[in-house]
Amino acid sequence: MSATEPEKARPDHAAGSGGAGEHIVLLDTVGTIAFTVTAVLEVVLFRHWTQVVGVTVALALFAIGCAAFLAGYARAVQRSRTDEIAVTGLFLLMGPAVPSPVKLRLGLLLAVQVVVALVTAGLRTFTPLAFGVLVPVFGLGLNGLWAARHGRFPPRRVPPSAAGHHSEGGMEQNAGHG
Repeated sequence: MSATEPEKARPDHAAGSGGAGEHIVLLDTVGTIAFTVTAVLEVVLFRHWTQVVGVTVALALFAIGCAAFLAGYARAVQRSRTDEIAVTGLFLLMGPAVPSPVKLRLGLLLAVQVVVALVTAGLRTFTPLAFGVLVPVFGLGLNGLWAARHGRFPPRRVPPSAAGHHSEGGMEQNAGHG
């Protein structure tokens, strides 16, 4: 992004109490709590109704996570025309693109999802609790959506060989390869 472009074109970096992307963090928090409560109930009570509720919550969170993952990826592809976006920064929130408070909250929520999924599925093997291992897709998807919509990635760098190179035929870039 050039210095002449308005600053408002950049995604808002502030999040936390009522800031940009707070709804994504809130959704992740509510989903993680719902998953934790239903998975623990399923382990403790292990009744038919707890299994139905647990599987329903796990599959719903997985579906939401898939949709968020795709939406975040689509937004990141659009932003990658002007911003330098790495997959690790997008879904694992590594690097400076996401502020530390958001990185900490989303990272902890993802960690809770992974731990709850593995522990509960391990306590009652070969049961419907195994569906819980799909839930971390929810956290990863919301991470990607948050970063794609609100992260501040550095401007895209133009490789030195491509700056000022005009290709008329489209294959000139590979002319020396055979």
